Amino acid sequence: MADAAGTAPKTYRITFESGDSFDCREGEKVLAAMERARLRKIQVGCRGGGCGACRVQILQGDCDRLRMGKNHVDDAEAAAGFALSCRITPTSDMVLRNAVKTPVPRQKCA
Repeated sequence: MADAAGTAPKTYRITFESGDSFDCREGEKVLAAMERARLRKIQVGCRGGGCGACRVQILQGDCDRLRMGKNHVDDAEAAAGFALSCRITPTSDMVLRNAVKTPVPRQKCA
């Protein structure tokens, strides 16, 4: 879809380590673009940063980040490239790795 000036919006190529890829429009969240492309490379949960299901590691590329809960991506992890795909919009082509944390098993009360 073109903007008011008739210019097509920028798109960025999002690629997974496996080689699967899709296009993400400028300003579009990575998770939403993946769903639009009908790929299932990232788990989908709440789509708002609350569940952490869509956690990835950015291996290459840049993005704008919205606020993420420290329980899903702490400061050290963010510095290492971890993010929630529902909270990032690319500013360049990117290479991602799926990085969902292993859930902690629930303890039964005695």
